[in-house]
Amino acid sequence: MLELVSWNVNRLSVWDDLVADPRLDFALLQESPRPPAGLLAGCVPATDADWTTAHWPSELRTCIAQVSDRYRMVPRRLRDLHESDLSALGVSRRGTLTVADIYRDDKHVVTLASAYAAWERPPGREGFIYADASAHRLLSDLAPLLTGRRDERLIVAGDFNILHGYGEHGDPYFADRYRSVFDRARSMGLLYIGPQNPAGRQAHPWPDELPLNSRNVPTYHHSRQTPLTATRQLDFVFATENLADLVTTRALNDVEGWGPSDHCRVAITADL
Repeated sequence: MLELVSWNVNRLSVWDDLVADPRLDFALLQESPRPPAGLLAGCVPATDADWTTAHWPSELRTCIAQVSDRYRMVPRRLRDLHESDLSALGVSRRGTLTVADIYRDDKHVVTLASAYAAWERPPGREGFIYADASAHRLLSDLAPLLTGRRDERLIVAGDFNILHGYGEHGDPYFADRYRSVFDRARSMGLLYIGPQNPAGRQAHPWPDELPLNSRNVPTYHHSRQTPLTATRQLDFVFATENLADLVTTRALNDVEGWGPSDHCRVAITADL
């Protein structure tokens, strides 16, 4: 079993918590600070590499941290879109995507991608933000890894800052915009695999905005909430169709196990 966790750590240094878990192989992190040198079995990007996200003042980005020595991790080279090295994977916004190939006994097991859909705002509208455009850019960046061949094995996980199955406060316009992300992922060969109830605690009391038949599990709480009162799921896992029956997910969103971030961890187990 390949044991993973996806986690927006919200700028917090959680490295000791990660390395203390004897079951964990890799952590796909978002809004991560730079890890200390020598603590992890491996890290993409390297601990002494550029650690910025474009347009952010702080030294934070996505990364993939290797915790165990059961596998070998090889980073995919990335480039800004204006760069001409077409042997590297183009990324629309530096720092929002990290990709690595995982090997066991020199055999390719899976490709992992840690993704963060950054918030944006329309020009001249300071009070309005959206992230579905960033989510679509991430899918465009991943397109070279998805050509329909049967041997492609990809797991993508992270904080997409969108909602699944509805729009904020029941807004049907944004429900359609968010749906377009999940539909596009499926059309590319990436299936949404969770987490969904019963693999995680659902919101209680039930939010008025959430459809009654939803299986969403809250993975984020804002500053006026706590893990107990969290209502929205912003973190999602996708996998190529050939992995869909081999990968399980769970939101570790019970109050005691939520952790220090405003996002809970999403556990991913792949029987590869």
